[in-house]
Amino acid sequence: FLKKNTRINLTCLKDMLKLQFSRLAIKEGDNLKLLVVDDSSTMRRIIKNTLQRLGYEDILEAEHGVEAWQIMDSTEGIQVLITDWNMPEMNGLDLVKKVRSDERYTSIPIIMVTTEGGKAEVITALKAGVNNYIVKPFTPQVLKEKLEVVLGVNED
Repeated sequence: FLKKNTRINLTCLKDMLKLQFSRLAIKEGDNLKLLVVDDSSTMRRIIKNTLQRLGYEDILEAEHGVEAWQIMDSTEGIQVLITDWNMPEMNGLDLVKKVRSDERYTSIPIIMVTTEGGKAEVITALKAGVNNYIVKPFTPQVLKEKLEVVLGVNED
């Protein structure tokens, strides 16, 4: 009985420490520069507010792929791209392809946040170079978890 309780307590302690480390790692990441791209100002605000609650402060915004590319082409140090798929002027998939074709951004983490949730769309996005995929609607916890994955937080 004592061994079992000790094992359970140690497991709980390990999980608590892992959670605290995760929060610390996210907080340390607040100097990352992120670009959020979505034609919906409401969705950009939701994503930006979530990122700010996670401790990120340097967040740029674009309304479509053309504007996003102009920002990426003229701004140093963008480290994460979060983009919608369906947008005017240049959609998210074309943006991802353009970003991946530029040697400056071959390894930038890209998360696609979209209503396109079909298997074929997910595969298409991953083949284009998306690192992770979120289907709208989503919770702040989902965004946090997907961001942690692409940033390598919580890797054992």
